Amino acid sequence: MRICVAGAYGAFGLKHLDALANIEGVKVTSVMGPSKDKINALASQRGIAHAATTIEDCIARDDVDAVILSTPTQMHAQQAIACMDAGKHVLIEIPMADSLEDSQKIVTKQEQTGLVAMAGQVRRFNPSHQWIHNKVKAGELKIQQMDVQTYFFRRTNTNAKGEPRTWRDHLLWHHACHSIDLFQYQTGGTAVEAFGLQGPKHPDLGIAMDMAIGLKAADGAVCTLSLSFNNDGPLGTFFRYICDNGTYIARYDDLYDGQENQIDLSDVAVSNNGIELINREFIAAIRDGRTPNSSVADVLSAMQTLDRIEKSMS
Repeated sequence: MRICVAGAYGAFGLKHLDALANIEGVKVTSVMGPSKDKINALASQRGIAHAATTIEDCIARDDVDAVILSTPTQMHAQQAIACMDAGKHVLIEIPMADSLEDSQKIVTKQEQTGLVAMAGQVRRFNPSHQWIHNKVKAGELKIQQMDVQTYFFRRTNTNAKGEPRTWRDHLLWHHACHSIDLFQYQTGGTAVEAFGLQGPKHPDLGIAMDMAIGLKAADGAVCTLSLSFNNDGPLGTFFRYICDNGTYIARYDDLYDGQENQIDLSDVAVSNNGIELINREFIAAIRDGRTPNSSVADVLSAMQTLDRIEKSMS
């Protein structure tokens, strides 16, 4: 399997490169980034034969079977469609787009081409959330409430590496997308109720810096989601599952019970790295000719919920 990683020297592009190195039968044959010097240096360092500054140069190559897009969100729809038009399978980092309209365009193109197109909803693949999902499907747990905190300190336009961004991040269409998709995945369907509240917009960035979101599942489970770019403290996203049979706290790939005792996840998956697991699913779906978990069509319901929430705040 010959892979191109676009946006390769960004924080998540590097995570994908590291993850792919752990998967047998996979070779990164091309990388893309906006700076010629930086992408050439990365390709040389990693022993990758081809580097380019445009996605068009990469997808024109015969030695690229599939593309992982870790590029700015605003580019995702156009680039994903270009990849499929070129006959390439595509994994789109979260979120697959920053609007319902663009998300639908991606799904339509996938249906037309029959290629594997997958959205990077890594929370589905983190071993911590997989453990919960397996227990729910087995009838051993019922989620009553999911409380989620997504906190960063980003009063300037910088990325996860602390470097200047060329695009603006968004609490709703990026960070809430993780949790809304996860809640719907864990509870088995589209939220029947959804609303959002947002605080003042940043005078320079033009985005809301604080947000509260509420969701309700068909079975009565609720989700409360708090997001902020103003939090000067522990950073990241933390999940509390309040269930009929225990409380569980998920911190990325680790899981604890309500008393902070760590739960052994060694038998959940072949890796404890969610990025590696999502890449493995992408590659396996291509090889098997099947629809992947977190296909763009499956994730479209989360984008529809995001659209409803955005409209409720306008």
